[in-house]
Amino acid sequence: MDGDTLYSIGELARRTGLTVKTIRFYSDRGIVAPTDRSPAGYRLYDIDAVARLDLVRTLRELGLDLPTIRKVVDRELSLPEVAAAHAEALAVQIRVLRLRRAVLTAVAERGSTPEETELMHRLAQLSEDERRRLTGDFLDAVFGGLDAAPAFAGVMRSMTPELPDNPEAEQVQAWVELAEMSQDPDFRARLRRMTEEQAAEQAAEQARSDTRGPRRDIAGVVRDQAGPALAAGIDPASPQADPIVAAFTAHYAHLLGRPDDVELRRRLATRLESVNDPRRERYLQLLAVVNGWPAPESLAPVLDWSVQALRARTQQ
Repeated sequence: MDGDTLYSIGELARRTGLTVKTIRFYSDRGIVAPTDRSPAGYRLYDIDAVARLDLVRTLRELGLDLPTIRKVVDRELSLPEVAAAHAEALAVQIRVLRLRRAVLTAVAERGSTPEETELMHRLAQLSEDERRRLTGDFLDAVFGGLDAAPAFAGVMRSMTPELPDNPEAEQVQAWVELAEMSQDPDFRARLRRMTEEQAAEQAAEQARSDTRGPRRDIAGVVRDQAGPALAAGIDPASPQADPIVAAFTAHYAHLLGRPDDVELRRRLATRLESVNDPRRERYLQLLAVVNGWPAPESLAPVLDWSVQALRARTQQ
């Protein structure tokens, strides 16, 4: 093609695939100005107009506005600078769309009321600082005054949700549900009681021992002792379960410095029922989704087995 050749709007439209109306629109706004006019007054364009129109079409498809496009084609703005700014703007839009999709999906699945939907929408739109304050308030309600102990400081960290910068829809949904749970006064109170009970158990053991280092929570001990019995299909009320129950009640008796009697076994049953709160397990499941961790092991079956075994041996 001859670089001196001039083209009418119709010819330019055939070469670029744009409509005559669109080219005229860009021309009227000075984005692709005519090089000359025919004797009859029709606009004529040179070969550079083809390249400019191709660039304009690409930038429009990428979502840039016309004033910005004009600055780019006139070299008032560099294309890399514009591309970087626009990429960031698109990233923000993508995050917003993901949040909206997550809220709408949750509404559809949960059959939420308008009030619940409004709450979910508000929680999903919290900034990172606002999310941290909300989480910090919850963790302070559960661990406040106890978090100085290394064990509890570690537990606090393990219960802290960290929503990534570009979360998947499932992570946003999990965060919203988790945030709702963390605002439930009854759930907070239940976790606080569990934490205080664990702190009291650790203090009792510490007062009787010079042993240093982390101490195992009673729920973990029960899991290790009763898990194999559950897997083996042993009836919690059967005589075969007696040595398993004796093993973890002996540990609890040593933990508290008390005799392994009926009262202690009742206390342990109540303690395990508290730990077995379905909301606690749900919180840990949601936490794993938000933080991208593997799904946690469910303690519910082994705790159910252990409580049944204890109740069967403490009935009057």
